[in-house]
Amino acid sequence: MPSRTPDAVARPGWIPPAGKPPLSSRMMRATWRGLPAKRHEAGWEPGLSVPAADGSPLITDHYFPRTQGDFPTLLVRSPYGRGLPWSPQYGLLFAEQGFHVILQSCRGTGGSGGMFDLWHNEAADAQATVAWLREQPWFNGTLGTVGPSYLGYVQWALALDPPPELKAMVVQVGLHDPYAFFHADGALRLENALAVGVGMNYQHQGMAPFLKATLRLQRRLRDITTAQPLRGAYVSAFGSELPWLDDVMTHPDAKDAYWHGASLAESAQRLRVPTALITGWHDVLADQTFEQYDRLRQAGCETALLVGPWTHTSALQQGWPEVFAESLAWLRAHLYADPSGLRPTAVRVHVGGENAWRDLDDWPPAAAATSWYPVPGGHLTQQAPTDSAPVTAFRYDPADPTPSLGGPLLSRTAGPRNNATLEARDDVLTFTGPPLTEPMDILGPVSARLSISTDTGHADAFTRLCDVDPQGRSVNICDGFSRLRTAGQAPSQVTVPMSSIAHRFPVGHRMRWQISAGAHPRYARNPGTGESPVDATTFTPVRITLHADSALVLPSSSGLA
Repeated sequence: MPSRTPDAVARPGWIPPAGKPPLSSRMMRATWRGLPAKRHEAGWEPGLSVPAADGSPLITDHYFPRTQGDFPTLLVRSPYGRGLPWSPQYGLLFAEQGFHVILQSCRGTGGSGGMFDLWHNEAADAQATVAWLREQPWFNGTLGTVGPSYLGYVQWALALDPPPELKAMVVQVGLHDPYAFFHADGALRLENALAVGVGMNYQHQGMAPFLKATLRLQRRLRDITTAQPLRGAYVSAFGSELPWLDDVMTHPDAKDAYWHGASLAESAQRLRVPTALITGWHDVLADQTFEQYDRLRQAGCETALLVGPWTHTSALQQGWPEVFAESLAWLRAHLYADPSGLRPTAVRVHVGGENAWRDLDDWPPAAAATSWYPVPGGHLTQQAPTDSAPVTAFRYDPADPTPSLGGPLLSRTAGPRNNATLEARDDVLTFTGPPLTEPMDILGPVSARLSISTDTGHADAFTRLCDVDPQGRSVNICDGFSRLRTAGQAPSQVTVPMSSIAHRFPVGHRMRWQISAGAHPRYARNPGTGESPVDATTFTPVRITLHADSALVLPSSSGLA
């Protein structure tokens, strides 16, 4: 059982007067399979008012075990409302497992007072909520946090100055750097920005308004993302301007004062609170999770990492049994001193191509880097080139931008996809290796070293690794994006991070390296003129030449052979 802090005021025999959790939550609860058996019946105190740092009321629901006893508390702060799916997934399920759960709407959302201001108020309001908790008769002085996406960001905000009661964190598909979410090397992650706009503006109003807005955005997505100029075009789907969305779209420079204080990377650099991290290979925030893990390990903080075959949303849907079990085991270990549910190693990853889970001591595992080079005819070889001669060239036309297909997105189109239609385009280069005679395992970060020249000096690079099966079906594994800053006809070199993978290429399969100049509307199209993509009204095609000293760099490992 959790230990009581000296000033705790908990009365273990006290049960708040309250009714059952919402019917909608209980109905959703009944649909889940593969979850641990509940330990307690859950109670519910809705609509509590907790003072924010500025005194605004933060509307809060309290879920709890309807059992006499001494239970730790979980703090879950969300800008997306307190209804579905948050009520059953976090309020009801964790209360059934023996936790008080505080499910709170962030300032300016879900009925809470004040104005929502992306990322600015979360640290102060979280501290104010902990101060309120200390006054509650059921609070025993032991606190944990849990939650996904922006609900992970608010955890890192509290961890900037962790209160003594905070004993464990579980960050699921979580954010710590808003700039890196909205921009990639200065290019706007357009589709994700629009999806977040819908979520932030509508989800806290309830599922019906949120779904209606999501469908409206899908219908109008092409018109919005091809508008000239792009600035303000989203209003046709949202019905009004969103000042915070305008701000993030029009500040592409990470060093701009607008982004000062947005990144919470420093939280992990000195944290001592045991923290579990969960992500998916096609999660839009996977790279941020790997950064969090690396910082926590360097800081000597106890941490664990789970990486599944999920996107950002499917981790909380199809992956929920694994995500919930991982989260519960970590919280019970550190809030109940019950480590019986913990796995023996710090890292567990799902290996694509083998469809199996593997336990590892660390991430990434030791591996020797291997390079694969493009040669004329669309082949990949491990024989290094003797010069930087041109291999091939293609024309990118921003008026007909190379489309995005699958990968780490927030939409339902995220994840692995058949790339046949993409690879059939004239503005997509493909280089394919020979059929494998033995399995090849790739575990760790993938990158591309590109040697490229252009005729305008303004272009982007999108590069992707695919697995091609014996029938010729090409499926994306990982990818990356970089803005090119070339000096006209002279080749320039750029290294493009392509995220991390744990993937087995089976016998008979081939590796394929894709190279193009964009992925629209995942990234705002480069106008080819040097003008801001948000304000551009003139678009210029660009001719891009790939040179032989380019390379796909893979961390080969025999650890799974």
